[in-house]
Amino acid sequence: MSKAGFWSIPAVLRLIRVHQWVKNLFLFLPIFFAGQLFNNITGFVHLCYAFLSFSFIASSIYIINDYQDIEEDRRHPVKKNRPLAAGTVSVPFAAIILTVLFITGFGIAYFLDVWFLVILGAYFIFNLSYSMGLKNIPLVDIFIIALGFLFRTLAGGVVADIPVSQWLMIMVFLLALFLALAKRRDDIVLHISSGKHMRKSVKNYNLEFLGACLTMISGIIIVSYIMYTISAEVTTRLDSHNIYLTSIFVIAGLMRYLQITMVENNSGSPTKILYKDTFIRATVISWIISFYFIIYLPEF
Repeated sequence: MSKAGFWSIPAVLRLIRVHQWVKNLFLFLPIFFAGQLFNNITGFVHLCYAFLSFSFIASSIYIINDYQDIEEDRRHPVKKNRPLAAGTVSVPFAAIILTVLFITGFGIAYFLDVWFLVILGAYFIFNLSYSMGLKNIPLVDIFIIALGFLFRTLAGGVVADIPVSQWLMIMVFLLALFLALAKRRDDIVLHISSGKHMRKSVKNYNLEFLGACLTMISGIIIVSYIMYTISAEVTTRLDSHNIYLTSIFVIAGLMRYLQITMVENNSGSPTKILYKDTFIRATVISWIISFYFIIYLPEF
């Protein structure tokens, strides 16, 4: 029996990690970058259903992962508060929630689009493999995390019936890789401070290697983004030569994230950083607003 009872809503919400659903907003990137956010109503509505479908399946994977890691999480200074590790949700009840999420998520996908169903299935299989052991293989673990964001972006393009450009795929993959590396660096910092390995793959990483990778990837992201904003393909399609102006927010956001990671040693949860760090929120919002004005309100 759960310490807080079977029907503890806060514990259930923590179990399915509703706050992590923000990652599934990547589904909307293709329609946003295509400049069709407001003139493709059908696509937007379908994306809302896809968002719920992806969120339910992602939550089911979180439950599986938490069950697999119960003992490791109990030794972690932060993860010990996860519902299964802390005992605030019982394993049988978590299994019921997992089943409901799985059936509902794939049920929505089945009625939405067959290719979306295929991509969602691939996402589930990759992440299930991650939970079952691939997360313990260095480098493979961070590449699977990055692939998860590619699946989201591709799924968004399929549902909205919008081609996903190579530029968007490259930048999404690099950004996801950057965030995964920062998260692994946080695991190393926790290992140094506690003397415990929070995950097996951490044994094959160190601060110097992850710092070099973060520096390399962040530089590639900036160059790729600038090349994207000035490419003839993009400027012609979006009918604007001012997209490069949004680069300042990308550079500022990456620099702040590097500061959080390498100076403050606090990059364990990208989602929490997005929610709590004022500078990161300001750069993301400013980037969205600037892109919106350039693409959707060019007369301004």
